[in-house]
Amino acid sequence: MSIRIIPQDQLEKGEKTTAEMIPPLLFPRLKNLYSRRAARLRDLAAKNPLGDYLRFAAVIAEAQEIVLYDHPLHIDLHARLTQSASEGKPPLNIHTLPRDPHWQRLLHSLIAELKPEMSGQALAVLENLEKASATELETLASALFTGEYALVSSDKAPFIWAALSLYWAQMAALIPGKARAEMGDQRQFCPVCASMPVASVVHMGSHEGARYLHCNLCESEWHVVRSKCTQCEQSRDLHYWSIDSERAAVKAESCGDCGTYLKMLYQEKDPAIEPVADDLASLILDARMEQEGFARSSLNPFMFPGE
Repeated sequence: MSIRIIPQDQLEKGEKTTAEMIPPLLFPRLKNLYSRRAARLRDLAAKNPLGDYLRFAAVIAEAQEIVLYDHPLHIDLHARLTQSASEGKPPLNIHTLPRDPHWQRLLHSLIAELKPEMSGQALAVLENLEKASATELETLASALFTGEYALVSSDKAPFIWAALSLYWAQMAALIPGKARAEMGDQRQFCPVCASMPVASVVHMGSHEGARYLHCNLCESEWHVVRSKCTQCEQSRDLHYWSIDSERAAVKAESCGDCGTYLKMLYQEKDPAIEPVADDLASLILDARMEQEGFARSSLNPFMFPGE
């Protein structure tokens, strides 16, 4: 199964008002998203060996919250959505969507917010990015989107991605359409922007028990059934790993068929769970999975591989 986004005016009669038991796609709700993430990062930092880095990530998330409201995006996506629906492609596809200069304005605003909070190497990186030309910044962004992480130093990547993510999340929140589940493949990529997940979340409340993959770029979430590998869709050789106990709120689902794993975060075990924060705070579990020979099938926006 895959997920396709349909313009509102193209929905079949009755489809606009018929609520699905499990919505295939949840567009981002940006109100307080970054402030909640920052608060969770700071809370997790108190008892984590990576506490300093979690607090560093919290500072970036707090800056994203400020810049989000200082630089609202005004854009009409109807034409884009109509075209992507006819092609069966994600409307905000990172590989084909032309980037507006808005994302670079967001980056420079983030730099201005962050410079007073940073020192040492982090401040030097911000000053370097501040001096970079528009062409240089576009080259770095393209490298991140194509997975050429060696072309972007790992200390620059989180800042660039923070701006790109703000831009894509703003667009995703403005999409005038509805998602529909259809037969297809590549369910492991975001149906909104074609980026990778950061982790999966097993929801509580109105979507209780449903698993959604959380996009590491546009902050959308898409439904993928449980007990099936999100990478290869096999179900015969899945295993679940945790560090603390069987009741842990963060586990890793490994697949013996494709040799990958993805984190699963359980809201019922900890309602305060936040995908980016809890994934970053559980890197000890990633180390264990690598020791077991599994490769990560997701990417955290604060933990890019690079030079």
